[in-house]
Amino acid sequence: MNTKRWIALIVAAALLGISLVINSAFAVLQSDFTSGFNDWMGTEQTGLGEQVIETGDASNRIAVLTVDGAIQDTGDASLFAAAGYNHDLFMEQLEAVKADDSVQGVVLNVNSPGGGVVESAQIHDKITEIQEETGKPLYVSMGSMAASGGYYISAPAEKIFVNEETLTGSIGVIMQSVNYGELAERYGVDFVTIKSGPYKDIMSPTREMTEDERALLQEMLDSSYEQFVDVIEQGRDMTEAEVKEYADGRIMNGRQAVEANLADDFGYEEDVIQAMRDDFNLNGEVFEYGVSNDWTSLFAMKAGSFFGMDMETKLIADMLTQNSGPRMMYLYGDN
Repeated sequence: MNTKRWIALIVAAALLGISLVINSAFAVLQSDFTSGFNDWMGTEQTGLGEQVIETGDASNRIAVLTVDGAIQDTGDASLFAAAGYNHDLFMEQLEAVKADDSVQGVVLNVNSPGGGVVESAQIHDKITEIQEETGKPLYVSMGSMAASGGYYISAPAEKIFVNEETLTGSIGVIMQSVNYGELAERYGVDFVTIKSGPYKDIMSPTREMTEDERALLQEMLDSSYEQFVDVIEQGRDMTEAEVKEYADGRIMNGRQAVEANLADDFGYEEDVIQAMRDDFNLNGEVFEYGVSNDWTSLFAMKAGSFFGMDMETKLIADMLTQNSGPRMMYLYGDN
């Protein structure tokens, strides 16, 4: 490994250590301050601010939520990258919508290539729980992309709105890994693996997969695929045959989605809000939950600039901070 790579590795490791210290300290300080403030005010801790988009009746409101980016539970933001989609925060927002009696309708903006099977299912289940237990309607406004897991979380909506050029569909499940065993052998790298069972290193990047292993994984993916199909059947009131006509992983634009009954109409966010107002006679306030004032997210941008992180450094940082093990994904594209 050359000098540049050693420097990149040292910088990434140092940033990881600093990030852990700052995140821990900030979490403690934020928790103590918020708890004390709420005790003084006599209010419960929610941690969610609100930003009004349109004024109106405060007892008859529409909440606008947003899923932007890959749907993955990556934990707290690190210093290596500005915060993107925050799974815990979004689940907290859904819980707040459910508990707030002043919220009479929800508009969900989806701009996502999909993501984790588990995270997508969590969002879907919470949305259906809100609908069934509170009767609050939910409309989806799809952005430039709402594919795979992005469609999975949209399926329960009373109505789905797209743009003609929205990329959606990609109904299916994928699991990927990289096999660099032959390359390693060429450079004389020998991998030593000690395992407790024949399948413990399944999808190992250092050897070819056996047919038995492939069959085991295919069975898992087929089960998740059928769950995806069921979600669309229930959400879109379609038969299994109607769903599977398009559930082959294909991507489609908004016009094709409407023709396939996977979406209802065309419109941007403001059109979706107006449609909800008209359909449910809601003349109240429209709001969204405020953006978290996350110090680590701000520091992330500054850290990258300060250290001049190039692509190689970023890749090393990603290796240090992310679990790169294979996992089932409702995901479109190379993300």
